[in-house]
Amino acid sequence: MDYRPYMAHTTEITVRGYHLDLYRHVNNARYLEFLEESRWQNYDKRFETAGLKEKGLAFVIVNINIDYKRPAMLGDVLNIVNTLQRIGNKSVTIRQHMFLKGTDTTVVDAAVTIVLMDMKTGKAVPIEGELLTMMQSSETN
Repeated sequence: MDYRPYMAHTTEITVRGYHLDLYRHVNNARYLEFLEESRWQNYDKRFETAGLKEKGLAFVIVNINIDYKRPAMLGDVLNIVNTLQRIGNKSVTIRQHMFLKGTDTTVVDAAVTIVLMDMKTGKAVPIEGELLTMMQSSETN
């Protein structure tokens, strides 16, 4: 599949001691935090999240699939790149690729499916209008 740049931004994270588990590598749950930090940096850069909140809308994760490829160790510098995999009627799937900085060594590959939710009803709503236009324009960046 051809992955297109999404919200052009690379997040850089340095592995610190508090990220490690008793095996002295990054604990599997910490990768979720790293991926979330990257998504938030992208959202803050690309979307008016306060405007969504005022409308009672929020992006909510409904599925994450992670392939762990290589353990990250103390001092590793990780880059996380987000690519748009799919825009659906009510959901978006983003691929997040984490690799060791300066190499092509993959640490984690993840596919994250997000819906736009009406926080009052708790139901997914269509992605349309200005938001859809912004997402579609990011496909060509």
